[in-house]
Amino acid sequence: MPSVISHTIVAVTAGKAFAPEDVPGRFWFLAFFCSVIPDADVIGFSLGIPYHHFFGHRGFFHSPFFSFFLSLFIVSVFFSRVRMFSERGTFYLVFFFLVSSSHGILDAFTNGGLGIALLAPFDNTRYFFPWAPIKVSPLGIRAFLSHRGLAVITNEMLWVWLPCLVIVAVSKLTRGFLRIKKAGQSSP
Repeated sequence: MPSVISHTIVAVTAGKAFAPEDVPGRFWFLAFFCSVIPDADVIGFSLGIPYHHFFGHRGFFHSPFFSFFLSLFIVSVFFSRVRMFSERGTFYLVFFFLVSSSHGILDAFTNGGLGIALLAPFDNTRYFFPWAPIKVSPLGIRAFLSHRGLAVITNEMLWVWLPCLVIVAVSKLTRGFLRIKKAGQSSP
């Protein structure tokens, strides 16, 4: 898996690039939450759930199916005053679905582990993408604060952080250009 840092950077990137400027503060907390919650399945190790099990690490909770229901739950509970399929409600549904789904997708680009159950609950087969440039992050703080952890962060800077920076920059430029164009059109 990429590090928690990289998963949250993806959430911030998605929010900065695509979210309306007037989203409430809880939006950001929930974006972070959705980007990392699939890894809560590591608790299964201490409960005796094997890695390859349906509920094991990188299993059901890394699937788009889980992400879909998570986004429905989040919008229903935390944005209950927004009509579910209004323009804003649909944005929230799609946004939280994509941010949560990004976790399993990023993990499928890593070079370690058993793969991701992207088709769960219909199929528990674990998949990697054919191209896996992201080094798998070590589990645990001690292992992460090592030479290997530094190598992982350096690798993620290239394959996750740099593309995220480009996406935010392009989004900011595009939004700025559209504001200027809109202001020019509304002038007498």
